Amino acid sequence: MKTNENLQKDVQNAIKWEPLLNAAEIGVTAKDGVITLTGTVDSYAKKLGAEHATKNVAGVNAVVEKIDIVYGSSSKKTDNEIATEVLSALKWNWEVPNDKVKVKVEKGWVTLDGELKWNFQKEAAKSAIKNLMGVIGVSNDIKIKSETHDAIEKKEIEDAIARNWSINNHDIHVKVNGTKVTLSGTVSSWYQKDEAARIAWNAPGVWNVDNELVVEYEYAMID
Repeated sequence: MKTNENLQKDVQNAIKWEPLLNAAEIGVTAKDGVITLTGTVDSYAKKLGAEHATKNVAGVNAVVEKIDIVYGSSSKKTDNEIATEVLSALKWNWEVPNDKVKVKVEKGWVTLDGELKWNFQKEAAKSAIKNLMGVIGVSNDIKIKSETHDAIEKKEIEDAIARNWSINNHDIHVKVNGTKVTLSGTVSSWYQKDEAARIAWNAPGVWNVDNELVVEYEYAMID
């Protein structure tokens, strides 16, 4: 039976293992599967890294993120400078079609908008700017509108999920309504929840994935 203390140590070790992160920067508390992250980092990439490392730890059911980003005086940039660098990063990323993504920057917070054909392009747009200095957060509001008009095959999505070793034995239900796919049921980790959504997004014709999967760790938490 995993205790709150065990889970806390697992998350701390996972964060420590990340090359970008200094474990001393991030505070970790655990309570019945809910992890709270606190502290200060000097880049948006480090904040994302801490969240990602935490979600991949077995036993984590939810993450409360309270990490602040504070740039040194030499790293501070104006919104115009950030916007210029974001546009350049998107232009040089081959996965992101040129001139398809609109950018807005307000006090270091970047909002991406527009329409793309595939979700991997949307994710690539966000990934392309996560390491830019001055960025404190990203809202990825890009819409997916596939040019494929074939009907989404529910069974193909189910089969693809079944082929994935990490989630093939979990209780996952797939529902298709037009261009929307809804995933419901239970998995035992955030990684599995994200992986199921990634697989669903790969189906031709998908415009939206509603990921309603619930993370339920197989071991009860005890004090």
